[in-house]
Amino acid sequence: MKTPQLRSGFALARNCFQFLMMLVLVGGLFLPGMQAQADVVPTFSISTVVTDSTVTVLTYNFPAGKDWTVRMGNFGTLAIGGTIVGTINSGSGGSFTATFDIPDWLKGSYQIAIRMDSTTGGYYAYNWFYNNPSGYGTGGPYPTVTPGPTAIPGYYGIPTFNIQAVVRDTSVTVLTNNFPAGLDFTVRMGPYGTQALGGVVVGTINSGSGGAFTATFTVPDAYKGSDRIAIRMDSTIGYYAYNWFWNNTTGGGTGGPVATATPGGPTATPAPTSTPAYTGIPTFNIQSVVRDSSVTILTNNFPVGLDFTVTMGPYGSKGIGGVVVGTINSGSGGAFTATFTVPDAYKGSDRIAIRLESSLGYYAFNWFWNNTTG
Repeated sequence: MKTPQLRSGFALARNCFQFLMMLVLVGGLFLPGMQAQADVVPTFSISTVVTDSTVTVLTYNFPAGKDWTVRMGNFGTLAIGGTIVGTINSGSGGSFTATFDIPDWLKGSYQIAIRMDSTTGGYYAYNWFYNNPSGYGTGGPYPTVTPGPTAIPGYYGIPTFNIQAVVRDTSVTVLTNNFPAGLDFTVRMGPYGTQALGGVVVGTINSGSGGAFTATFTVPDAYKGSDRIAIRMDSTIGYYAYNWFWNNTTGGGTGGPVATATPGGPTATPAPTSTPAYTGIPTFNIQSVVRDSSVTILTNNFPVGLDFTVTMGPYGSKGIGGVVVGTINSGSGGAFTATFTVPDAYKGSDRIAIRLESSLGYYAFNWFWNNTTG
């Protein structure tokens, strides 16, 4: 079964609504460039699990002759930054099986993330599994989460939440929207830009009758003094949402992936008063590519009158911390096209990430095959 949401974020190929907020997962939004070579995306499924001992995977469509680093981590982290559990060479590519040991610190975990990154070329795939022989996930670069038996029939859309109020270095209050009913959510905080993946657990909450409700969580010691903090809510069956907030005492505000920054942030600039109320999240698609030269994008639902910094980086990075390739003003917002030059650092790459981010916190990201197309 497919994940309850894909962001970014997520997000993307099987579910183009993502960021990313939000397989799992995307905030900004993850909307893969639709190019001729999209069929070479590597994935893997879970074949067998021995509780607290090993997991065996079956790969699909792996490129030949590449070395892969294999990691495991907490469920929900995509195993980014996880413990290295082995390396493997893809040999003749395609499909093959491989078995890896579960590290000691993850023994006893209910669900575990696993990831394979190539050492060259930027290829990767990830998945997760139940730490028992009877259940495991199916996924990969566009991971799917298999809902447990308590998945909510008739639930549509994705859960989101806004920031309502902040007490600096003390607490944040959130207001949820469209939450599924009767689910337990684990709440984490982490550094800004991480979506709080693998962050500090600051509480758990049950969604009760679902929909909209408020909740307040304590800022952990690790992030006191931070300018901005990411916050995330994950259920055990795959539903999740994330956001971020300025760590300033305020009477309220909205922030994060759908973000106007909470008033009071040192660089936050309110949008012009003539700007109509903005809802939703900005996204963009890849329109065309000239290999090692340029990429043209088509935006959707961009807010009005904002300057966006455009960066490119390695595939899988979402363009975070990438090379600045230009700036653009969203003008009257909505849909418009723009073309950006591929920087020297990424010429010759198979795939390249691209990101647009405003100083108010609005952002979107995507990636493209570095091949000349129409």
